[in-house]
Amino acid sequence: MNFTTICTTGAVHEGGMGLFQVGKKSVLLLWPTGGELKAYRGRCPHADMPLTDASFDGKAVKCPHHQWGFDAASGKCVTHAVRNVLHPYPLRIEGEEIQVDVGPVKPPRQVVA
Repeated sequence: MNFTTICTTGAVHEGGMGLFQVGKKSVLLLWPTGGELKAYRGRCPHADMPLTDASFDGKAVKCPHHQWGFDAASGKCVTHAVRNVLHPYPLRIEGEEIQVDVGPVKPPRQVVA
C-alpha cells in the first residue's frame, strides 16, 4: 500500500467533510455523525463530476450537479435504485496525519508559459 498524507486530523470533524488533492486525484473525506472517518474518490460515480460543491448533512453527501445522494458510511447511492457507489480509498491515521492510499500518485501537470 502507498499511503499519502492528505491533511491533519483537525481538518475534518465529526459530521463534516473535506475535499483534498493528491497529485491529480481528489479525495473526499466524510465523517458521518456517530460513525468512522471515510475516504472516497472526489468525483460522483453517476456522471464523473467533481464533488467540489457537494453538500453533506452528517449522513449523506449530495452531488451538486444532478442531486444524487450517497451514504457516507457505505458509499452506496441513497436517492436512486442503482448500483453506483462512491469509490472508497483505504485510510489510516498516523499520529496527527490522515493518510489515504489512492494508488500511484502522479504529480499535477506543470503549466508552461
